[in-house]
Amino acid sequence: MIIQSGSRTDIPAFYADWFANRLREGYVYVRNPYNMTYVTKYILHPSVVDLISFCSKNPKPMLKYLDLLRPYGMYWYVTITGYGRDIEPNVPDIPDVIETFKRLSEFAGIDSMGWRYDPIFLDDKYTKEYHLEKFEEIATALDGYTNTSVISFIDIYQKVKKNFPEARALEKEDRMYLGERMARIAREHGMVLRPCAEGNELEVFGADCSGCMTQAIYEKAVHNTMNFPKIKNARETCKCFLGNDIGMYNTCLHMCKYCYANYDYKTVMDNHANHDPKSPLLIGHIRPEDEIHQIEQKSWIDGQLTFDFLK
Repeated sequence: MIIQSGSRTDIPAFYADWFANRLREGYVYVRNPYNMTYVTKYILHPSVVDLISFCSKNPKPMLKYLDLLRPYGMYWYVTITGYGRDIEPNVPDIPDVIETFKRLSEFAGIDSMGWRYDPIFLDDKYTKEYHLEKFEEIATALDGYTNTSVISFIDIYQKVKKNFPEARALEKEDRMYLGERMARIAREHGMVLRPCAEGNELEVFGADCSGCMTQAIYEKAVHNTMNFPKIKNARETCKCFLGNDIGMYNTCLHMCKYCYANYDYKTVMDNHANHDPKSPLLIGHIRPEDEIHQIEQKSWIDGQLTFDFLK
């Protein structure tokens, strides 16, 4: 099966010690975000976890725990954008994240690395030309360390409206303008551009619109074919397999203005104050009213080694 660690928070950036403890102890508890007394127990062992998927803006704290990850398949999406601290207050500087990206690529392999430049929004400071300049700058630095570049244009979710009211969705003309040029830049640096939940409109420019966390991507990362279960995607526009997320909303300290996973600063800080690196739960501890459910887990790898990754 696949464990996802990055749809709800940034575990490598802020909870690396906790995750290392979970790997050592071999299990993790996860609260259902819509029923907080329903707790799922996942076994963390390479016999039943084929791949761990990470999404992070700062994976550096995980570098000291790479030996714990060695037995697992893995896929890393590292987000590196051109925004400043006015938008991403607690994200490290671009050169620092690029250096960490390179170290991860050398450890995990190029097929296990993806770069995300998202979400893209436009204003008087962050113009189309600004984005193209930064995209090319980062693509040049990552040349040879990944073959995947993901972009998306900002979605105005309710939490985004609350925390970033001035944000506006992009017009199609702007999406096409940026998509065409970013696809070319990515191609020039050995990468395929993958739009995230943007439909097929950028396909005409050579973008791969099949998704950014798909079975094919994960199979390439583990160099084996896999028998995936059929599930309904969380969003109609999303074609990805998101896996079983062990994170929790309202716990990411990056505090990005465009974030869809945080409600507000106080909620995040209150949750973070209840974090115990030794607890099986990311936030807090098991309570008397909690119901713990252990799901059935098994490997999805079917043993048919593939050499497609050599192409």
